[in-house]
Amino acid sequence: MHQHGYIGRKMRIPKLKNKPAIIIAAFGTSSRAKTPLALFEAAVGKQFPDYEVFWAYTSEIICRKLTLPTIKESLAKVEAAGFRKVVVQPLHVFPGTEYQQLAETCEYFPGLRVFLSETLLHRWDFVKSSLKIIEKDFLSPDQGLNILALHGTPLTADPVNIVYLGLEKLVADLYPNVLAASIEGVPDHGAVLARIERDTLVDKYKAARIIPVMYFAGMHAEQDLMGTENSWRTKLEQMGFTVDCPLVEQNGENFYKGIAHYPELIAFFMDRLQRSLKLAELY
Repeated sequence: MHQHGYIGRKMRIPKLKNKPAIIIAAFGTSSRAKTPLALFEAAVGKQFPDYEVFWAYTSEIICRKLTLPTIKESLAKVEAAGFRKVVVQPLHVFPGTEYQQLAETCEYFPGLRVFLSETLLHRWDFVKSSLKIIEKDFLSPDQGLNILALHGTPLTADPVNIVYLGLEKLVADLYPNVLAASIEGVPDHGAVLARIERDTLVDKYKAARIIPVMYFAGMHAEQDLMGTENSWRTKLEQMGFTVDCPLVEQNGENFYKGIAHYPELIAFFMDRLQRSLKLAELY
C-alpha cells in the first residue's frame, strides 16, 4: 500500500510541475461582492480550463473578520499541493498600496516561482483602452457632466498618485464634460466639487453622472457616492444637478456598475493573466 501511494505521489508531482497554479487576488469580499467575483471566476474557468484556481484576499482586516485566506496562506496552500510555479492575478484596478504589498509577499515567498500579473490600469495604453470601454456609459456633452469616481489613497508618497493625477489630466484633455475625483486622496473630491460649484457647471449641464472606476462598486458607491447623507450625490443635488449612477442587474440583484460588469474589461484582465502564464511557461 505504502509503495503504491509513494509511486502515485512521484508520478503526480512532475505533472503538476509543468503547469502553474493561478491565484486570483481580490481586495476583499462581502456577500454583495460574491456575484462580481463569480463573474471573474467564470471567465477564468472558461478561458483557462486546464489550470487549478485558488483565491486570496489582500485586505487584512477583511481576512481576519471573515477568516478568508491571505496571499501568504494561499501561496502556502499552492506549494503544499505540489505546484512549483504560480501566477497571481490581482483584481486591483490601480497599482496602489495593496498591489505593492502583494508584490513584496510574492517576491519573498520561498519554494515557489511566483509570477505577479499587472493590474487593469498598469500601463498608459491600458488606461486609454479601458476609457474607450467605459466611455460608452458617459453622458454626451449635451446630456450632462460625468464624474469618474476613483478609490484614491490617503498616502501622499504612494507612487500610485501619479496614475490618479495622470488619469484626471487625461480625461480632462480627452472629453469636454468628464472630471475625475477620488474618494480619498487626489484628485480631491471636495476640491473637484468646489470647482463644479464655483464654475456654475450646473447652468451648463443640469445632469451629473457618477461612474465608479472600481472592480466592485459596493459600499463606496452605496454610501460615499450615492448615499442619502453627505455623499457626492447629495452635494451635487444641492447645487441643482439631477444625479445618477449606472446600474446593472445580475442574478435578480441590482448593482452599481463597477469594472466587474464590463465584459470587455474582464477580457483585459484575461490578457494580463495570459501574458503571465506565457512568462511562467518560458521561465
